[in-house]
Amino acid sequence: MNFFPQEALNEGVRKREVFGWAMYDFANSGYTTVVLTAVFGAYFVGVVAQGSAWATLAWTSAISVASLIVMLTMPALGAYADLKGAKKKMLGLSTLGCVLATAALALAGAGDVWLAVPAVVLSYVFYSYGEALISAFLPELARDHAMGRVSGWGWSFGYLGGMLALGLGLAYVLAAQARGEPATAFVPIVMLLTAAIYGLASTVTFALLRERAVPQDDSSGSADSTGLGASLKRLLHTWKHAREYKDFRLLMACCVSYQAGISVVITLSAVYAAEVFGFKQTDTMLLVFLVNIAATAGAFVFGYWQDRIGHKLALGLTLVGWTGMTLLAALATGPAMFWAAAVLAGLCMGSSQSAGRAMVGLLTPSDRSAEFYGLWSFATHLSVVIGPMTYGLLTLLTDGNHRIAIVSTSLFFAGGLWLLMPLDMKRGQQVAREAK
Repeated sequence: MNFFPQEALNEGVRKREVFGWAMYDFANSGYTTVVLTAVFGAYFVGVVAQGSAWATLAWTSAISVASLIVMLTMPALGAYADLKGAKKKMLGLSTLGCVLATAALALAGAGDVWLAVPAVVLSYVFYSYGEALISAFLPELARDHAMGRVSGWGWSFGYLGGMLALGLGLAYVLAAQARGEPATAFVPIVMLLTAAIYGLASTVTFALLRERAVPQDDSSGSADSTGLGASLKRLLHTWKHAREYKDFRLLMACCVSYQAGISVVITLSAVYAAEVFGFKQTDTMLLVFLVNIAATAGAFVFGYWQDRIGHKLALGLTLVGWTGMTLLAALATGPAMFWAAAVLAGLCMGSSQSAGRAMVGLLTPSDRSAEFYGLWSFATHLSVVIGPMTYGLLTLLTDGNHRIAIVSTSLFFAGGLWLLMPLDMKRGQQVAREAK
């Protein structure tokens, strides 16, 4: 069986270009896996902020501020990238920004909150810009009937990159701990390693991926027809005609809901494991490594499956799986049951992320991919604010009861399923094809 058929790709697209596109997912996954989930968050709370009472709030606030910046800027930047035919150029700038900011995290030691917070905010903002821009290339590469599987190729390859960064980091941490070194000695090296993998792997993307979009004329005749003003005008036009994109709007609302639950898993799973089951840092890194293995399989296999059974049904089944995962984690009485929940989370994460990106591509007008993926970025980053903050407030109100907080997370997935039900993919694709 040919898992990577040429017929899945648009005319003029070669497999090596898709490989270059997927390499960006490979490159940037180490950032989320190592910096956000497995290593730097705990290091920030315990070392940089010295275990202060406000440490966790400072960490979640930094991520929330970064998400708000992305929400307010990415849709306009996406419109600008389409108007100027500059997705690849802007992708290069965002990549450089994230690599440098991630490397700057290596400079943060005990008490250096003033350095760590801006570096976290900047690295997350630039990472998010890159994530939206690389996704905007998907409709140019894949045919409609293969959007799911091509999206799955990228996501599954991305999780392999996350495992590489995490695996190398874990090996270094174990060796450093065996030598008796403190976290202030080995965490900075892990940050530099993560930044290096991001930078080196992304060079394959820039060598192989083509920019097919061409600068577009602005019929308004304004003096700023080639600048950000024209891009904002274009974005305003999209908002004014949002009723025409009913199914895209439903998908965005669905994404806000279920991605809020996913953001809880990404940013707080290590906290849950430590607080409920007493996991140590090496245990957490191994847990995240296992989740990435499951996510790789989920993204790759699910990509083919969703093209066959339909994207809406496939995403709906995944959201049912997510709901079951949260209940399993809440009911777990020991580490073994929690590890099983983690495997299920990995499978659901890979499949739901792949499905969401593919569905956005199918509902996007052909000449406005960066703009619409910018709106998708707005939705996903709104969820990053909502999900973890809700979890944090519930633990505060319940005197630190993480089980109640994780059960409440299931409501985000149930809400996403409810919002998904009225979505009509055929109608949405027709509107996208007829868009002016």
